[in-house]
Amino acid sequence: MQDLGLSHLWSQGDFVMRATAIILLIMSLLSWIVILTKAWDLIRLKKMAHGAEKRFWHSDDFDHALETLGSNDANPFRTLAIAGKEAAQHHRASQPQLHDVMDISDWLTRSLKSSIDDAVAHMQSGLAVLASVGSTAPFVGLFGTVWGIYHALIGIGASGVPTIDKVAGPVGEALIMTAFGLAVAIPAVLGYNALTRGNKSVISKLNRFAHDLHAYFVTGARVRPASTRGDDNAVRLASARQ
Repeated sequence: MQDLGLSHLWSQGDFVMRATAIILLIMSLLSWIVILTKAWDLIRLKKMAHGAEKRFWHSDDFDHALETLGSNDANPFRTLAIAGKEAAQHHRASQPQLHDVMDISDWLTRSLKSSIDDAVAHMQSGLAVLASVGSTAPFVGLFGTVWGIYHALIGIGASGVPTIDKVAGPVGEALIMTAFGLAVAIPAVLGYNALTRGNKSVISKLNRFAHDLHAYFVTGARVRPASTRGDDNAVRLASARQ
């Protein structure tokens, strides 16, 4: 039994067993690279989103508001604001041609949606790798186990000594491949769920920011929260009673 283990499994395994182990190792490396890279990107995006809307809408003018978002072109909030500004300027410059075809609201909606789609595509890039690894790694490990048990049983039958101690060792070695498959799949699934949940919070803030930008470029004023509108209505009603 002292001869059994990972080294024995590798040395005694055939091409299929070794190829399966290498595939699982590559899948594990890819998933961890994606998890660490996208987690860093998500942390950076959350720092950009923290207080971005408040700083932007408390600025004196639009140019100063852009400065509050920084100079990093990878900031999706900055990209969204620039896309809205350029769309509004383009619509005004080409109004004689576009006036009868599309109004400024529809034009801004398309431009802002395109910018959000680009940001979402960037945030979700690589998640397909985690989904693929999480769904296929257990089956790859199971394939290695089945193949290992098959060859172990053939070897035991050829030796002519089918005792329990001769069966347990090789079969137990083969089961290690299933454990490897699960060890690769579990971090990939957990990482996928965590990154997806984090991306949703950033996307929600982007959509809210785009809605306010749309209202600003169309009406010249940001959409105020419902609580603020309720306070204004209460003030107007009190004035009317007086």
